[in-house]
Amino acid sequence: MKPFETLDGLVMPLDRANVDTDAIIPKQFLKSIKRTGYGQNLFDAWRYLDHGEPEQDNSLRPINTDFVLHQPRYTGVGVLLARRNFGCGSSREHAAWALLDFGIRCVIAPTFADIFYNNCCKNGLLPVSLSEKIVDQIFSEVSETIGYRLLIELDNQRVTTPGGEQFQFEIDPFRKYCLLNGLDQIGLTMQHSDSIKTFEKRQLATSPWLYPSKSS
Repeated sequence: MKPFETLDGLVMPLDRANVDTDAIIPKQFLKSIKRTGYGQNLFDAWRYLDHGEPEQDNSLRPINTDFVLHQPRYTGVGVLLARRNFGCGSSREHAAWALLDFGIRCVIAPTFADIFYNNCCKNGLLPVSLSEKIVDQIFSEVSETIGYRLLIELDNQRVTTPGGEQFQFEIDPFRKYCLLNGLDQIGLTMQHSDSIKTFEKRQLATSPWLYPSKSS
């Protein structure tokens, strides 16, 4: 996965609490096992006025012009600002994939659903928890400022506003290490590839019946 170090990102506000994973990426789009291609259907039921289906030409669909994602001022968004309990609902990893595929690298909210939070960290999407008071402040500043951006520094665990105000956030040291180094579970495993190969060679020599294709 792509390492996360520092992000200077345009902020898009989603002023809704309890946004579940079916709202982030509806169930009908979960038929693919690839991690890409979901961004075009991010928040599909809110973006469009009809019922979306896979492989549908979205350019021909009626859009919900009131939905924040369609506002030109948020084109090129990198940071999603949300309310409490973001990512609740099912455990689908596709929710994190859809946000990333759309170009969002960081989600800021007061609280996150546990499984969604874990899925974000395992896919290079940084979930940042800030207090309700701070989130309220940022929502207000975003609404008043076109082109509002935040500087997110994972190493320093810091969010900096355009006015220079800084907010610290907490993150588990292991998750932080993985995000900084771009290590998902496969990447972590491959760090021990030499030890794995040594073990396999030793086991092949002592227990060849476990590897019939190699011992024949």
